[in-house]
Amino acid sequence: MEPSQSGSYLQSHTSSRWTKGFMSWFMSTDHKRIGIMYGVSMFSFFGLAVLLGFFIKLQKLFPAASGWEIIPPELYGSFFTLHAVIMIFLFIVPGAPAILGNFFLPLQIGAKDVAFPRVNLLSYWLYLFGAVMAVAGIVLGGADTGWTFTPPYSVTTKTISLFGFTVDSVSWMLVATFILGWGTILTGINFIVTIHRMRAEGMTFFKMPLFTWSIYATSWLQVLATPVVGITLLMIVIERILPVGFFDPAKGGDPILFQHLFWIYSHPAVYIMILPSMGLISEIIPTNSQKSIFGYKSIAIASCSIAGVGYLLWAHHMFTTGISDFAAILFSFLTFLVAIPTAIKVFNWTATLYKGSIVLTPPMLFALAFIFNFSIGGLTGMFLGSLSTDIHLHDTDFVVAHFHYTMFGGAAFGIIAGIYHYFSKMFGKMYSMKWANRSFIFMFIGFNTLYFPMLILGFFGMPRRYHTYPDIPVYNNLQMLSTFGSWILVTGVVLVLGTWIHGLIKGKRTTEQNPWNSSTLEWQTATPPTLFNFEEAVVVTREPYDYHGFREDVKNGKAAGVIHD
Repeated sequence: MEPSQSGSYLQSHTSSRWTKGFMSWFMSTDHKRIGIMYGVSMFSFFGLAVLLGFFIKLQKLFPAASGWEIIPPELYGSFFTLHAVIMIFLFIVPGAPAILGNFFLPLQIGAKDVAFPRVNLLSYWLYLFGAVMAVAGIVLGGADTGWTFTPPYSVTTKTISLFGFTVDSVSWMLVATFILGWGTILTGINFIVTIHRMRAEGMTFFKMPLFTWSIYATSWLQVLATPVVGITLLMIVIERILPVGFFDPAKGGDPILFQHLFWIYSHPAVYIMILPSMGLISEIIPTNSQKSIFGYKSIAIASCSIAGVGYLLWAHHMFTTGISDFAAILFSFLTFLVAIPTAIKVFNWTATLYKGSIVLTPPMLFALAFIFNFSIGGLTGMFLGSLSTDIHLHDTDFVVAHFHYTMFGGAAFGIIAGIYHYFSKMFGKMYSMKWANRSFIFMFIGFNTLYFPMLILGFFGMPRRYHTYPDIPVYNNLQMLSTFGSWILVTGVVLVLGTWIHGLIKGKRTTEQNPWNSSTLEWQTATPPTLFNFEEAVVVTREPYDYHGFREDVKNGKAAGVIHD
């Protein structure tokens, strides 16, 4: 990859009305600043959700017979709802695309910005406005619908008092989620157009980095699936206001219809959450193995296959609702089918490690943990996709553990790995490797100590969403072990956030373009990147993971980097 001599991106830049302080960020259309603002906002909400999860798990330390009570029964549903809504809609769904996609997608394809910079800023404003609305609806109004908003929970009457007005808190929260959805749709459109129209000269689709491929597949899911849930949530609001029955049986509606409409979005949303993190793992593993990724095209095609097949298997969440045998068999088959492209990715990551010059950096440790955790999440998903075992495991702690192995152990670990990987490029500072490694140890041990016992609890019939549990030895022991694991995990989360904050404030300044010796385009520019990313227009001359060609470029002075011994 070498710069052409045909002109510069750094043309005169119209001065902004806001050039200093908070407003210079809040009104900025620079994709890098927007990515950082997303990151600060999302991890602030993430910290609140982790605190709530800590108390939810602390409530399960002892059984009901002991008299132990941290959260009153009437508040438990609101705690659970707030934790879930923040983690799903304010953290994991926007996730890697909002933070690292915004920052690095244009860099990876040699563009000076996203296609629609002002729309990109609008997406962030919609996210922030919708997030504050959603949290207010639960904190002030006590809404306890859960993150799925399933009737009859979403047809109950809850109110919120704001500025002397009484507002329906459930409808308030549903409108907030609708606004969040618009931000997601606009981001998806922006990324699709950017990838199609703004790639550097010489960058064909099969010369794009795999993180860009994952963002591309995710963006199509965001654009096609999100409107479905948006319309569904508005239907609930209409049903609450007008004498119209969509889902409320008391008005002639059908709650099963809601489940179909909701899961048509929410199962693709699982892949919206996980695909970008898979893309980050596909960047980190070849970099820290110093070799080309195994099966580049198969991983790229697998990303699109996961998105395509994943859109068609929503009703595997509904095997216990009485759907027809033919539908149940079909959706079970599709559930097992989507495991094939997922397994291709895991196999290719593992094959990339073979005979590689592996360096166990903090991002590499989190990437390897991603593979371990996500493999457990995927395997347990097969239990739930099987018609016979799902009947026993449905609505138990097994489902909660499976979901967290996929979303937290997978998607969240991938986001953390990605930020550790790109931290120096984003901020021009380096974090403490020692504390980053310690944060990994606490997070990995704490995560598995917390959630693996819940898989066993589910097998023994422990129902999810319950405030407490009966005094049964197997429940007591496993719940206590799981709660201890939550303390270790929270310590790890605090260490991760503390390592980043310390790195920003006290970290050693660096202008080294390529500290990890990575071969992709985003590392061949200044640290931190300049306003329009590249000093000159970029011409792509090699494959993104061609380490032999990369080393030749380094020798010839065409690419910045330090070759590991």
